Order: sequence, then structure tokens, then C-alpha cells
Amino acid sequence: MPIREAAKEDFDQIWPIFHEIAAAGDTYAYPRDTTREQALKLWIESPRRSYVFEDDRKIFGTYYIKTNQMGPGDHVCNCGYMVSSAARGSGIATAMCEHSQEVAIELGYKAMQFNFVASSNEGAVRLWNKLGFATVGRLPKAFNHPSRGYVDALVMYKWLV
Repeated sequence: MPIREAAKEDFDQIWPIFHEIAAAGDTYAYPRDTTREQALKLWIESPRRSYVFEDDRKIFGTYYIKTNQMGPGDHVCNCGYMVSSAARGSGIATAMCEHSQEVAIELGYKAMQFNFVASSNEGAVRLWNKLGFATVGRLPKAFNHPSRGYVDALVMYKWLV
């Protein structure tokens, strides 16, 4: 599988993917003007681990895994996934989500939670459902979509073990 742990040097290829997605403002709750330095901290430095999906040394997707909550909730992880617009629809998100679940179990997590999935991100919602995630919460009008206005944000969850 062409997924490997990310190195700080990979951020030169991750940044254009991150920037495109954050600037669009339609799937992630990052500021649309997130700087490269902020993105590096969010995606590479702060999470427990980050990974890239690459083919022939070109990165097409990336994800991070981190502990969702500390203390009594530290058995639940959180992940974020990004795929370059040129590679969407090619199964990369599926491969990364499946990989992240394996990594989560290896790291000792028992569950995975997506905290803030824009309900308008229908492709992601469909994929997460297909991969066994349940919508366990709905935050009415919590995500301000740039063209649709306020849409619901979903909390999605999967017990892994």
C-alpha cells in the first residue's frame, strides 16, 4: 500500500493540498486564510502521527491521527483526511481511512470519532457510513458553508475493537 508515515519534508507537497481545501472553506472548519506555518503545526507537528498516500514520490493524499480527548477519553482517536482535487474519486480516502483504523488499533485506540463533518460534504458522509461509522450527533447549523450558508455538522463514531 502506498501509505507511509509523513516526514516534515513532505509538507512541501502536503501544503498545496491543505491550502486548496482550507481556502475553499466547504469541508474543514479551518480558517480559509490558514497560513503555511499554521497548517504545518495543525497537520504535522500537533497530531500523534501523520501519513501520506503517494505514488512515484508524488503525494496525492494525507491524514493525521491524534487523541480526541485526554484522560478518560484517551482511548478515542480523531483523524482528518485530505485528497488532492486531481486524485479525488480514485479510492484514496477509502484506503487512508482503512489504514488509519489499523494504525489506531496498533496505537491502542478503541474507537475513532470525527468531530465536525459538514453535512453538505455528502461524499465523505457516504464514505464514512460505508466504512462503518455512525452519525451519533448532529449540531444544527454549526458549519458556515461558503455557498450554502449554515448547514449541520455531524459527529461520527466507530468502535474499533
